[in-house]
Amino acid sequence: MAHSDGPIYVAGHRGLVGASIVRHLRASGVDDLVLRTHAELDLTDQPAVEAFFAEHRPRQVYLAAAKVGGILANDTYPADFLRENLAIQTNVIHSAWKHGARKLLFLGSSCIYPKLAPQPLHEDALLTGPLEPTNEAYAIAKIAGLKMCQAYRKQHGFDAIVAMPTNLYGPGDNYHPQNSHVVPGLLRRFHEAREANAPEVVVWGTGTPLRELLYADDLADALVLLMDRYSDAQMVNVGSGDEVSIAELAHLVADVVGYTGQIRFDTSKPDGTPRKLLDSSRLAALGWRRRVPLRDGLALAYADWRTAAATR
Repeated sequence: MAHSDGPIYVAGHRGLVGASIVRHLRASGVDDLVLRTHAELDLTDQPAVEAFFAEHRPRQVYLAAAKVGGILANDTYPADFLRENLAIQTNVIHSAWKHGARKLLFLGSSCIYPKLAPQPLHEDALLTGPLEPTNEAYAIAKIAGLKMCQAYRKQHGFDAIVAMPTNLYGPGDNYHPQNSHVVPGLLRRFHEAREANAPEVVVWGTGTPLRELLYADDLADALVLLMDRYSDAQMVNVGSGDEVSIAELAHLVADVVGYTGQIRFDTSKPDGTPRKLLDSSRLAALGWRRRVPLRDGLALAYADWRTAAATR
């Protein structure tokens, strides 16, 4: 890969996905990276984004920056999720095209699919039914971003591709007590319960919903492959093919953390989407397979969090 024609920009490089992309690129010998923290570059600030792209002219852009959160955060702050994500996407995609980027990869989310779409979820299921109400605002923003990529390809010939990852976890995840996703939320709660010798841990919902989980470094591997080998308007699902119920996951996390108390399910709390498995056959056809099994990945994520917590 020639490096003389501009750097690679990873937007959101401190997040779960962005950090894993940076790790993967650096491990494969790429050193011409341009990175900016939120404090250095607010991606919702259009003039600032424009100036950044005019100065640095990245040849490749990984758009992994987004305002993200779990069910509670999405349901509580829908205006923030809609406005900030629309602004980030619009500014980055437009400036990347305007300033000559050769390729842009936009990260969607599996929540863009209709709540009751046939499983496993195929790319063609997009916009065929109503969304899950609790994260509709975030999903609408992500759908707008992927449609923007397709529109810029059609109208301007811009090589913008879209990857649709499943539920992710791994190093650098968000462990906020209220606003975290399922894996970091469970790891934190079981860890705290173990430390406090708590007799039980309460998990939201019935425990029956099924989730597909993918280790972030496996996602990065898939994204770099797509950046190098894929060029089409159709988005590409990125899933592990591993499905686990919330109840099974809770017991797995308890085992990894070393918690031996009771696990109780609070059925008065929402379950969210009943099942969410992606059909990743399009990606598999390019020769990609996930490498990190779920229990190994959970152990790695837990170790990373403990290390980070110890240094804070």
